[in-house]
Amino acid sequence: MSPLLKRILICILIGIAISAVVTEASFLTLREVNRDKQVIVLTIPPGTAEQVARGEQPPTIPKDMVFIVGDVLIVENEDTVAHELGPLFIPPGSSAHLEFATEENYSYSCSFQPGNTLGLDVRAPVTPYTRILGILFGGLPLGGLIAVYSIIVRPLKPNEKKEEQS
Repeated sequence: MSPLLKRILICILIGIAISAVVTEASFLTLREVNRDKQVIVLTIPPGTAEQVARGEQPPTIPKDMVFIVGDVLIVENEDTVAHELGPLFIPPGSSAHLEFATEENYSYSCSFQPGNTLGLDVRAPVTPYTRILGILFGGLPLGGLIAVYSIIVRPLKPNEKKEEQS
């Protein structure tokens, strides 16, 4: 194998290794999409209607929520007033659910939020395939840049060039 080809392959492997470390570190920080499908229960506590009427944010209800495709949101109404969340009508003491089948950002009308909207962000789950693609899409170009830089900083010696030509 020629010295130039050896150097290029080593640089590409270095680029893939660096990309793997960075990509996997990022993957570990994405806890909200780094999981299996779940059933998430959102409970509307008693007194929520009064808090919303005063313009207060109920402390147990988030302003926005993040889901992955396949998640199911169950909304349980423990308040004495009926509430709505987008297409759901939830009478007092009952529950309703939403299934998220596609990746999308929703902004639903919501009676248990002071702003009358609730943002739901549905993301694609992170799979081994997407992780490998991330490593390759970052690692191959980085390895190429390292190879070019290594040739500029440390050009092949004359005897390596002769081996390359023969």
